[in-house]
Amino acid sequence: MSAQPAFAPWQARIHDQVRSALDSGRLGHALLFCGPARLGKRAVADALAAHVLGLDREVRSAQLLAAGTHPDFHAVSFVPTKDGTKLRTEIVIDQIRELSAKLSLTPQYGSAQVAIVDPADAVNTSACNALLKTLEEPQPGRHLWLVAANPLRLPATIRSRCQRIEFRLPPREEALAWLAGRGHREADAVEALDAARGHPGLAAEWLDGGGMALRREVAKDLAGVAKGDLPVVATAQRWANGDDASERVAHAADLALARASGLTDVTGIGKLAAWFDAANRTRDLLRTTVRADLAITELLLAWRGTVARN
Repeated sequence: MSAQPAFAPWQARIHDQVRSALDSGRLGHALLFCGPARLGKRAVADALAAHVLGLDREVRSAQLLAAGTHPDFHAVSFVPTKDGTKLRTEIVIDQIRELSAKLSLTPQYGSAQVAIVDPADAVNTSACNALLKTLEEPQPGRHLWLVAANPLRLPATIRSRCQRIEFRLPPREEALAWLAGRGHREADAVEALDAARGHPGLAAEWLDGGGMALRREVAKDLAGVAKGDLPVVATAQRWANGDDASERVAHAADLALARASGLTDVTGIGKLAAWFDAANRTRDLLRTTVRADLAITELLLAWRGTVARN
């Protein structure tokens, strides 16, 4: 018998509610698991898929699922590019057509099949059209579940055909208790949760992976650049030369947003909002062939001008 995953409290609540609804026939074939990233949507969907397929009652099937070879479970996500050097950044029509063909077959281990598309908000336009056709023509015992952090990127025609399973940020005390249960000191948990604006998954990621130390370093750099104590070009080169350039810019954007929330001056807020947008554009540029140090230099120069009088 497969073991129940160790869910966080908010994940356990949703899992139990959806499982009960599935068992009582109160849910249709199409579900949309949506909400902020890092809240455990996929983990809950996987556990529910195992239940629907009876894997929590049959050892052999559970072993097949764990190995990724269960014939009645289909996972669709990013696949390698043609040259095999990296993963695609979108889910394409051939993947959805292949999924539809699999769902048309008779289940091999029972009366159900489950397909999970994750991230569904990365399905491109032509693939969305194929996905819509699959949603519109369900066969008995076929479950098609979408996982999306940004469900509004999906066409309304697809969203309207799915029942939403909403993941929301949990109460603060529950999030802090969960972080403490992972071995984090209360002061560290409070700092990280506040920085993550109440998002326990993001706070845990920062605490476990050194993200909070990086955030403090970025804050110190921004302050130094604003005061003229740090050279812009050298700071930009230091950011660009590491493997965490995108994370540094993301922290910088978030710190600018936090700074704006403490202002009452409309002009200052507007400048910081504009810089926040520029930082996010710079993150996009870092995924291209642009010289990272030049893009970050321009961003930091703009930061100095933005906060000079705020």
